[in-house]
Amino acid sequence: MRPTTLSLAAALLLAAPLVAAEEGGSNPFAGDVGNAIWTLVIFLLVVLVLGKYAWGPLLRGLQAREEFIRSSLEQARQDRESAETRLAEYEKRLAAAGSEAAEIVEKARRDGESLRRQLQEEAQTEARQTLERARREVALATETAKREIHDYAGQLAVAVAERILGREIAAADHARLIADSIAAIDRSEN
Repeated sequence: MRPTTLSLAAALLLAAPLVAAEEGGSNPFAGDVGNAIWTLVIFLLVVLVLGKYAWGPLLRGLQAREEFIRSSLEQARQDRESAETRLAEYEKRLAAAGSEAAEIVEKARRDGESLRRQLQEEAQTEARQTLERARREVALATETAKREIHDYAGQLAVAVAERILGREIAAADHARLIADSIAAIDRSEN
């Protein structure tokens, strides 16, 4: 028998003389032994029947419920740990995505700044080249204009000298006159 059944039976055996004493007389231990034995036999039969047909299924049901609760608690603990693990993983991914986004923005900013500097340098280089080309063209045009003016002034001087002298000037005189005229024009420009 089970310990709970034995302790219940012992308690009833001890209580049987008290019950018998109340029925018959004033002595608590005076009682009918036959009646006590039948009471004990009936009690044991009731305990056995209840143990087999009532307490057994009741205990099995309670144990099954206890096992269900234990497994439910274990499943809930595993689910909670799994959820915490996934949450930590998602937080890591979110942090990584945030830092990656910040890196992309920073890289785009650096690329934009680099492109701006590059375009600015190219524009300055092109402006310098255009300015230098314009200066060369102006200097070339100035030199060409000066030469044309000198040539024209020389021809004009020769024509004036021919009229004044009324004759044609020799080639050597002609070249000397042109050189003198150009020198005079150069001195007047400076």
